[in-house]
Amino acid sequence: TALITGDNERTAQAIAAELGIDTVVAEVLPDGKVAALRNLAQNGEEIAFVGDGINDAPALAAADVGIAIGTGTDVAIESADVVLMSGDITGVCNAFEISQRTMRNIQQNLFWAFAYNTALIPVAAGVLYLFGGPLLSPMLAAGAMALSSVFVLSNALRLRWVAPAQQAMPDVRPTPYQEVTP
Repeated sequence: TALITGDNERTAQAIAAELGIDTVVAEVLPDGKVAALRNLAQNGEEIAFVGDGINDAPALAAADVGIAIGTGTDVAIESADVVLMSGDITGVCNAFEISQRTMRNIQQNLFWAFAYNTALIPVAAGVLYLFGGPLLSPMLAAGAMALSSVFVLSNALRLRWVAPAQQAMPDVRPTPYQEVTP
């Protein structure tokens, strides 16, 4: 994890120390953020960049995965690959979790659909009949294919019940009418 910001070095280092971030690039303009991303990507790793401002738009577009906070500027939202509709940063962890589960679900669906079709299309075509087995009626074959689709859709619908990996952080900012005690 790296912190790339246009803010001053001292502020960036203080925030990074509090969050446990060891790589800090501060006081950079938008093109400096893109250069910092390229520098970080020299190891061949994929880079995800999270931003919300107009100064983040070039870096969001240059990153392998640009993640915009939905409460940010329209330019940042248009430049990003993923837009988190809430202003909560924990949505980044949740987006990674749901994307990993989605890819795993797609792989499962492809495997089962391929295995099901590989096994049952020859049966529907009458291969068993050649060896003295039953001849499958076309209605049963169509029902079996529909059952395959139901299985794949049911497996995909399991993603609806994925709980967030991270819960939203409580808003600790004082309201305009709330007294703040030191």
